[in-house]
Amino acid sequence: MAVSFCHILRFPSPPKTSLFSPPFKSSRIKLSAASSPSQPSSEMDLHNQGRAKFLEFPFVSVPHRALMVNLLSTVENRLGLQLLPCTLPLDVQHCQNESGTAQASLHIRSGQQSSTVDFILGSWLHCKLPTGAALNITSLSAYLNLSTDAPNFVIELIQSSPTSLVLILDLPPRKDLVLYPDYLQTFYEDSQLETRRQMLQKLPEVQPYVTSSLYLRSLLSPTAIMIRVETEEGGAGPMEEIVKNHVEPVAVEVLGLWLDHCACGGREAREEEKAYLKKRDELVKKKTIEIDLGSNFPRLFGPELTDKVMGAIRDVYNV
Repeated sequence: MAVSFCHILRFPSPPKTSLFSPPFKSSRIKLSAASSPSQPSSEMDLHNQGRAKFLEFPFVSVPHRALMVNLLSTVENRLGLQLLPCTLPLDVQHCQNESGTAQASLHIRSGQQSSTVDFILGSWLHCKLPTGAALNITSLSAYLNLSTDAPNFVIELIQSSPTSLVLILDLPPRKDLVLYPDYLQTFYEDSQLETRRQMLQKLPEVQPYVTSSLYLRSLLSPTAIMIRVETEEGGAGPMEEIVKNHVEPVAVEVLGLWLDHCACGGREAREEEKAYLKKRDELVKKKTIEIDLGSNFPRLFGPELTDKVMGAIRDVYNV
């Protein structure tokens, strides 16, 4: 979940603020309108209600929202019937704490057995900071299963003010790039992912972003886009233009590469390598839950909902 929610709440710390050290007023949970007495009558109703709430992205700018909707729609349109509906309970798909200082939406679709996709996971998180500012994190990730050894996909946008944005965009490898140089060549050199990273870093408003999480650094590829965008004070206009004219085109290109060459590329995992892939994938998923969800979510939403969400995530992750 972004790690946040993309990596499920890994929450890399945005610059100039401390996310969770100050206590929030209440950790008691109330259900959102999406989980009101009018309960869904079918699995598709459950999926459609939760998806509609997820696609609102209510606390970000219009270009930011358009980017996330575009990415999710592209994935769903391309993969089509390969994806099962989201069947998470509505109070897991969308929740908020009693004081209204934190809200979150989660959308997970598992892949059919015949698909290379294990699941896709999208999320947004909004929380008000004691400083009066707000933190908004949106993310979309896609995990592949053992039928292929191709990389996964992740994008996360972390915004702590209208003029400050952190972008993480990558195809995280599922094999050791030193032991498998052909893997490095195929997915990271031949694909020219490095040129996309360089395009963004040439913008005057962009600086490299270095997360304090050594685990996250080790998880991402050498061509990962990790940048911080800082625009001038006095309005969100410049940031919106950068998201629309620069971030979205690059994100769409990277997602297209993932769809063409990873999810739908026809690459199969060798039978003798599946045990290695299985072990590595499971370790990544367990670490994600342990670091991201287990350490951050209770501070915002309390132990009861955390247990419920973690149980749902573990079922999807199959760990």
